[in-house]
Amino acid sequence: MGSLLKLIEFPPLGDDRGSLVALEANKTVPFDIKRVYYIFGTKEGVARGFHAHKALKQVAVCVTGSCRIVLDDGCQKEEVLLDSPVNGLLIENMVWREMHDFTLDCVLLVLASEHYDEADYIRNYDDFLKATRP
Repeated sequence: MGSLLKLIEFPPLGDDRGSLVALEANKTVPFDIKRVYYIFGTKEGVARGFHAHKALKQVAVCVTGSCRIVLDDGCQKEEVLLDSPVNGLLIENMVWREMHDFTLDCVLLVLASEHYDEADYIRNYDDFLKATRP
């Protein structure tokens, strides 16, 4: 069984003025990017996510601050602290995700392979387990 944690290291570009990271579909990000959003201003002690997607894939990048992400494929759970703007976490479809321990300055950028579609979400953990187990 492989790891759920698939980290992508984005090459930082820049010079003595500062750094820049370019995110490009099908190059640095392994899919066509159809939607981009970011999460910020998460209150202390608040957790987010608690869902899976049937088809959608995502790459999550903590642009500033940090948060802990828990991934679960129905058989195993793994977690990672995202705390660098040069690292992205590839989250495959049919993986339950939870985000915890947001720092007050956290900005979590998410690149998605599909447009928003409520029908693609699995929001109940028991339904997720039924869908992932024979």
